[in-house]
Amino acid sequence: MKKVLFILFLFMPFLLWQCTTTSNITRYVIASTQIDCMGVGPQKCMMVKKGDATNWEIFYGNIDGFNYEPGYEYVLDVKEEKIENPPADGSSIKYILVKQVSKIAKTSKPPHVND
Repeated sequence: MKKVLFILFLFMPFLLWQCTTTSNITRYVIASTQIDCMGVGPQKCMMVKKGDATNWEIFYGNIDGFNYEPGYEYVLDVKEEKIENPPADGSSIKYILVKQVSKIAKTSKPPHVND
């Protein structure tokens, strides 16, 4: 019994760490085309569906580690980290690619875009 408790005690920090680091990972679907949008100035923006969303949203930022290629619809796991003291014209969230789940050659036809 002491061995079981000892092993459990050893692995507890690892299990707690796993719970805290994966809680802010979200599944993103990235559309195969970008749209013209206005950020700080005119730019091209990706269209995304986050989590279980059915509507496309305009994504003004970048995902660190992700290289977008037009003509492919992507499914990504993305880590969202809060930025302390973000610049006035910047995002308060940093987006980091955790895993590219899929990359499929297709033409996305978003039925609706929410700003």
